[in-house]
Amino acid sequence: MALDATFYAFVSLILFLALIAYFKVPAMIAGALDSRADKISNELAEAKRLREEAQGLVAEYQRKRKDAEAEAASIVAAAQREAEMLTAEAKQKTEEYVARRTALSEQKIKQAESDAINAVRAAAVDLAISAAEKVLVAKADSGAQEALFKQAIGEVKSRLN
Repeated sequence: MALDATFYAFVSLILFLALIAYFKVPAMIAGALDSRADKISNELAEAKRLREEAQGLVAEYQRKRKDAEAEAASIVAAAQREAEMLTAEAKQKTEEYVARRTALSEQKIKQAESDAINAVRAAAVDLAISAAEKVLVAKADSGAQEALFKQAIGEVKSRLN
């Protein structure tokens, strides 16, 4: 048997594999691979948990958004009802105000008519008195005037007492 380079390479390979087995390198490699696989498995589980949590948060925010939209719709509806109520109330108050002002204006017109009629009557009475005075002055003499004056004073005294 000849000892050539192939034999020495084979013996070196056997010694290398024996050293690797002696120092438990395959177990260390398997342990490292197992720990790496466990780490990857844990990361996948964590990613799955985070994904489920994110989906839960998305569902919760969508529900909150729907609730907020419903609340906003109810607020808008309430505001519309209140605006309609305020409009109706303002319309009613305006109509009442117009009715009161119309009644007040009619009352003032009636009062003005009454004042005008009284003023015309007073002017007519004054005119009649002055006409009667002129007629009496023209027809009566001074003795008759004194008698009428005394009679008028007597009537005034009797009405005042």
